[in-house]
Amino acid sequence: MAITTLPPANVTESTETALEFPNNFLLIDLCGEYDRNLSALEEKLGVQILRRGNRLVVIGAAEPREQAAEVLRALYERLEAGKPLETADIDRELRLGPIERGGPEGGDQIELFKGEPTRIEIKTRKKLVEPRTEAQKAYVQALFNKELAFGIGPAGTGKTYLAVAVGVSMFLGGHVDKIILSRPAVEAGEKLGYLPGDMKDKVDPYMQPLYDALNDFLPGKQMAKMIEEKVIEIAPLAFMRGRTLSRAFVVLDEAQNATSMQMKMFLTRLGEGSRMVITGDRTQVDLPRGVTSGLADAERLLRTIPQISFSYFSSKDVVRHPLVAAIIEAYEAEV
Repeated sequence: MAITTLPPANVTESTETALEFPNNFLLIDLCGEYDRNLSALEEKLGVQILRRGNRLVVIGAAEPREQAAEVLRALYERLEAGKPLETADIDRELRLGPIERGGPEGGDQIELFKGEPTRIEIKTRKKLVEPRTEAQKAYVQALFNKELAFGIGPAGTGKTYLAVAVGVSMFLGGHVDKIILSRPAVEAGEKLGYLPGDMKDKVDPYMQPLYDALNDFLPGKQMAKMIEEKVIEIAPLAFMRGRTLSRAFVVLDEAQNATSMQMKMFLTRLGEGSRMVITGDRTQVDLPRGVTSGLADAERLLRTIPQISFSYFSSKDVVRHPLVAAIIEAYEAEV
């Protein structure tokens, strides 16, 4: 049902915008528990949002007021479509702005991401994942459209998370037969050998971020079964040597900690029907002094090959926590 914009009551048109939402149950979800969604918008845009029955009244300067109204309309339409509303959705609408409605729906995921879709959605078993910045949007399009893609940028920008989401989506759609996730097992100031247990016990802590991402997209029992049946493989980079990875979605995370030889070895594993994604942060290299990062080497040698995509992120694309962006900017300013 359409949302009605009402004329302002008792306040001049330049300071107030009133929106009417016909479904009170959806309005409750729109406001969030203890009106936390409204509070988030108020804090980010510097406006005041008042709830009057089935209306929300936005008070403030013209530009942020209209932006808040547009975000509220978009979020309400999301709820009308039967989709859940999370805090991340508010952040996404604020970053990406209004989108065109009536874009392609359903159908084959690969076809959906050819051209310029009005909205990008990655379907997994547990949740629907949507890019929250323009850089993330371009990155996801590259993951679906290119057989080899690089995602380079600081922590918290969603490089690995989105890559794993796309991998799960492509597996569920039957475009690949397995998912392979890998990382270099390089110590970040601590020695691997001092960890307790056998080799798997020593290596698993380095792989944990990949398990965490998978847990967001697949039910626990299904994920455990897929790992047991080796439909999902999570392994250190060194274990990739000598293999040909066919009809697989392959992710190399923390690629800045791969040496040049390891990177060449990994890239040449690409087999028929596979997709490969390499993610890394050039500012967090844990290799011994004097050892060249394979990520930097690959970027220098491969960037002119048109079939390979390079996506770059900055502190403006951080979606983890607002403080993370401030921390990254502070460190960048010191360099």
